[in-house]
Amino acid sequence: MRWIAAIGAVGLTALCSAGCTSAQSTADAAAKLKDTSAAGKALRVVSISPAPGVTGVNGAVAVTITYNQPVPANAKLPALSPAIAGQWQRQGRTAVFTPAAGYPAKTRVTVHALTTTAAFTTGRYSTLRLQQLLAQLGYLPLTWTPAPSVAGEGETYGTSSARQQLAAAYDPPSGAFSWEWGYHRRLESFWSKGSPNALTQGAVTAFEGDHGLPTDGDAGRAVWAALLTAAAAHDANTHGYSYAVADQHVPETLTIWHDGKLAFHNLANTGIGVRPTPIGTFPVYEKLPYQVMQGTNPDGSHYADPVQWVSYFAAGAAVHYFDRYSYGWPQSLGCVELPYSAAKQAYPLLPYGTLVTVLPG
Repeated sequence: MRWIAAIGAVGLTALCSAGCTSAQSTADAAAKLKDTSAAGKALRVVSISPAPGVTGVNGAVAVTITYNQPVPANAKLPALSPAIAGQWQRQGRTAVFTPAAGYPAKTRVTVHALTTTAAFTTGRYSTLRLQQLLAQLGYLPLTWTPAPSVAGEGETYGTSSARQQLAAAYDPPSGAFSWEWGYHRRLESFWSKGSPNALTQGAVTAFEGDHGLPTDGDAGRAVWAALLTAAAAHDANTHGYSYAVADQHVPETLTIWHDGKLAFHNLANTGIGVRPTPIGTFPVYEKLPYQVMQGTNPDGSHYADPVQWVSYFAAGAAVHYFDRYSYGWPQSLGCVELPYSAAKQAYPLLPYGTLVTVLPG
């Protein structure tokens, strides 16, 4: 009985031992399989920000790719097209691109991440921000002051980083415009905050003239790039602000206000009935100290007249010197004519972008 009991005990122990070992091995294998499955889980893109297909994006925002798991250190980073300066960083389950400055307006940006390709489009620059910068740089007869909450952020928008400047071009900060004293009251009728207007067109033309750009008054990509650079460098207007009025009431005159003061007033000649001077308000877009003007007279004959101190403001119409026996009544073929000494005095007071208003008689 003892022998049988002993055998039974040993067998029972062996049986128990074999059974426990088998169960443990099965558990270990399952755990190992689970670890292997997690380690081999494919990395894939869950979302992209800005969202695919979205338009009107602020070109200075960060681009964020979110994955289904933490991004391995050896994983290939996404790519942007067109490529710009900036830095990618892995942050847990995301890869974030922070631009040094950002993308210009109306740029289609394509994101390539693993096998996913998506695109978004940046918005337009703000007309309000254009006006703020032009005012800050002295190209408008207004000043602009940022709101206290903006100015108190530690940096003013005139000295902020390239990225901050670009962000503000899309989404302008709050602030207030105020008129400078002494300018002709008619100027206020040309102003419209946040909307295109004659004052803004003239200011853009003036800025273009100062920076070697085509003087068309259109704030395109090249103008914005130069404007943001000028704002960061405090590269302000050095020739002041002018406004001119050619009054066709006889005796006809040309009057110029400069930096808020009456700076010039003289008799002038404007166009005759068959070749009138354009009525309206126009920015000076071309300046020439000397030119031979050529064209056709009303009788069909050709003319080639040497003129000086020429400031074009509307198509072929210009303020310039032309020798006449008298001044103060319609005699020209559409231009505003002045005697020599007066034209020479007026020329520097009519820089690029000066608004010239021609009043009817």
